[in-house]
Amino acid sequence: MKQDKLLTIREVAVELDITEQEVIDLAEEGKIPAYKIGGAYLRFKPEHIQEAKRMIPGLQHRKIKVGLVERITDFFYFNDFYILSVLLIILMLLIIFKP
Repeated sequence: MKQDKLLTIREVAVELDITEQEVIDLAEEGKIPAYKIGGAYLRFKPEHIQEAKRMIPGLQHRKIKVGLVERITDFFYFNDFYILSVLLIILMLLIIFKP
């Protein structure tokens, strides 16, 4: 049985080109069907987002504008653990194999 990936608030905000607070407000108003996980974190089905994009006026013709600074910030936000791990490993290797 194939399971669909549920979208996070941030992913929906990027998809609809609105703020994360606007996504939460739309979910609380019932305009976008959402699932609460642990009572706090909302998740959305991709097909519901596409349907909402067609049904809610003003969301149909928006273009996603993501700047370079935002992309770099997101990269470090989502990959900070891996970056720090690699730096720690390199530091440890330099200490171990000190000439």
